Amino acid sequence: MSLMNKLSSKTILVFNLVLIGVIFGFSLAFLSFARVSPFNGSNKAVQAEETSAASTLSSADALSIAEGLQTALRDVSDKVLPSVVEINTVSIRQQQTPNFNGVPWDFFFGPRNREPEDGGERREFRSSGLGSGIIVRLEKNVYYVLTNNHVIEDANEISVKVNSDKEYSAKLIGRDERKDLAMVSFETRDSYPVAKLGDSDAVRVGDWAIAIGNPLGYMSSVTLGIVSAVGRTGGPANNINDFIQTDASINHGNSGGALVNIRGEVIGINTWIASNGVSSGSVGLGFAIPINNAKRSIDEFIDKGEISYGWLGVSLTDVDKDFAKALGFEGEHGAFAGNVFTDSPAEKGGIRPGDFITKVDGKEARGMNQLTRMVGDLKPGDKSVFTAIRDGKEQNFTVTIEARDNNVAADNKKLWPGLYVIPLTDEVKDSLKLDKNAQGIYTVQVIDQSPAAIIGIQRGDRILGINGKQVKDIAEFYKLLRETSERELQFSFIRGDSELESLKFRK
Repeated sequence: MSLMNKLSSKTILVFNLVLIGVIFGFSLAFLSFARVSPFNGSNKAVQAEETSAASTLSSADALSIAEGLQTALRDVSDKVLPSVVEINTVSIRQQQTPNFNGVPWDFFFGPRNREPEDGGERREFRSSGLGSGIIVRLEKNVYYVLTNNHVIEDANEISVKVNSDKEYSAKLIGRDERKDLAMVSFETRDSYPVAKLGDSDAVRVGDWAIAIGNPLGYMSSVTLGIVSAVGRTGGPANNINDFIQTDASINHGNSGGALVNIRGEVIGINTWIASNGVSSGSVGLGFAIPINNAKRSIDEFIDKGEISYGWLGVSLTDVDKDFAKALGFEGEHGAFAGNVFTDSPAEKGGIRPGDFITKVDGKEARGMNQLTRMVGDLKPGDKSVFTAIRDGKEQNFTVTIEARDNNVAADNKKLWPGLYVIPLTDEVKDSLKLDKNAQGIYTVQVIDQSPAAIIGIQRGDRILGINGKQVKDIAEFYKLLRETSERELQFSFIRGDSELESLKFRK
């Protein structure tokens, strides 16, 4: 091929075009560099002018944004404040006063009449309480106010004061200790707005959070913060709620008040605060009951005056990583069914001790409190699907929910088998001074009057077998226990230096 042909080939043509593009681009870059060079005096003036303009625009934009937020907060306050009330209570107690009759009373003042049967006078003592509440319903001039149970607990007299300073006598409609909720009502022809309830399931960390209530008696106070966390557990007095955590200032008197979003929708009921022990005031750790946890309660309070709970019939607990790993559900969310009531919905549906329940009707249970609440929110007669992990595998159980009866739920005689055990990890073996090859499981708790207690099992016993079959580990324990669900139960165990057999328990 000739030289001219080679130069005119497509390959050379593409190469030449690329080369020209590179040279042209380099030239432009050089010219741009020269224009913005620090040695170019005119560029300094351009830069200063641009910086000044940017600064002016930034300040204006920032002010506009701040004023927009201020307007939004004003709108929220105007909208919600009339719906949040102050609740005042009086608790009346009768108390016997000391008897000063006799020496030296009679010596100085002479004898006086007294009741010999009680030895002294009884006096009435009145103690006052303060809280907040949210107007959530209006029916025929009757306003219904949602608050915390601990606000009105033991109250003999209840009054409600609205933000216009008018005060009304109120009466208790119903209360629920498990969720720390209560409802009171007052009647008037005066007009007050009903709070708009939001969707607490849609709340995200970082959302605006506005607390409205009556902290320390300062009526109609509004504080601003953000949602610090959701799904918090561990509230006071065995409260089964999860909680929205906020850094909006909450103090005593805020309880029962509203936590609202930037749209003025109630997303929570301010309930408790965490403090450092030095001060009982706010340290930026306030907790509110999600409003979705209370929506059904509002209807039941008004319709029936009490809250009914669904009953599954299991004794739930949270477990540690070693326990979860030994039973094949490490890393899963849910709650462990350590014991199951005989003849309960759970037993009838196939759930057994040792199952780890992870979902209810497809909705994930993040822990024991949430699962308890999910079950409680089910209605008697509902057929629900419980997903559980058993022997490392996921299984579904269809359960017909029954109404919770506190007497039945407290009957330990039906709690099968009535004990809690842990695996013999190396750490446990060391603490018990056991051989590294020791087998079995360790009993950490026995429920009073339960089958396990009746047949003689005690805390500290090391269980080696069930009905003559060896228990090698905790997985084997629950597997053998499931096989005994319909018949008798007998344990082999070690107590001290003695190997023993328990009595037999027959269902």
